[in-house]
Amino acid sequence: MTEIYDVVVVGSGCAGLAGAMYAGRLDLSVLVLGTARGGMIATTDIVENYPGIKSIGGFELAQSLEEHAKAYPNVEIKDSTVSAINRGEDGKFSVKSDSGEYSAKTVIYATGTEWRKLGVKGEREFSAKGVHYCALCDGAFYKGKTVAVIGGADAAAKDALVLSKFASKVYMIYRGGKLRAEPFNEKKVAETTKIEVIYNTNVLEIEGEKKVNGVVLDNPYNGNGKLPLDAVFVAVGHTPLSAVAKEAGVELDDKGHVKINRNAETNVPGFFAAGDVIDGKFKQAIVAVGEGVVAAYSAHTYIEGK
Repeated sequence: MTEIYDVVVVGSGCAGLAGAMYAGRLDLSVLVLGTARGGMIATTDIVENYPGIKSIGGFELAQSLEEHAKAYPNVEIKDSTVSAINRGEDGKFSVKSDSGEYSAKTVIYATGTEWRKLGVKGEREFSAKGVHYCALCDGAFYKGKTVAVIGGADAAAKDALVLSKFASKVYMIYRGGKLRAEPFNEKKVAETTKIEVIYNTNVLEIEGEKKVNGVVLDNPYNGNGKLPLDAVFVAVGHTPLSAVAKEAGVELDDKGHVKINRNAETNVPGFFAAGDVIDGKFKQAIVAVGEGVVAAYSAHTYIEGK
């Protein structure tokens, strides 16, 4: 740990890359540590709600954010998983990762989230054998097949639309009585003949032998408590990746999100946070990018005030 970075950004999604870019612009030395460049947005098919860009592929947007951050020579990006962050008595941070241990004046924590699991029998047993969490990543394997998306929010609607490009039939199985998707995507789902929504229904079990062959429902569909399927795509939300922050003494809310103020500050001095891991209600790339920029500005202000 010879070099002391002005900022170590933990996470290389939208918030992390935006924070790194702006910190670089503010002439701070920056190290980004993360394993999924672009984060969740890189697994999104089409992004149509990013201001100034009418339509862009999620992976393409992620690449643009990374290239912008790397345009500043004082920004370094490493593929690495952070295991611990400790603040010393001198106020500096020690960041431990599988690529080494680094010292920083400030930290921007932007780890994002992971896909939430259903928690039903068969989910773990058939993971990657018909149970998936990324429609864009795995949908092409089910060309001409029958698949289901579990969930009814906007992410589930987007997944169903992606899968309709490959599968012959796409069910959406949702516990509620009405989809919670953005109106634009809800309309597209309704207009796509391959997609059928099964309301007021939960999946109790995922069945199969060597791979998925169906699900058990708590509310019979067409008189049958089982629905034959070739694959199940789970889209029931996300869980914040906040364990390392918690161990560092950062305060979380009751759902595990990092608590911040309007300046992206946590209760730990010099420790800032941004993106889907924080306690904001609106989880979108455009919001995460803005939060990352605020975190970078606040980190700069903190360093200048030392």
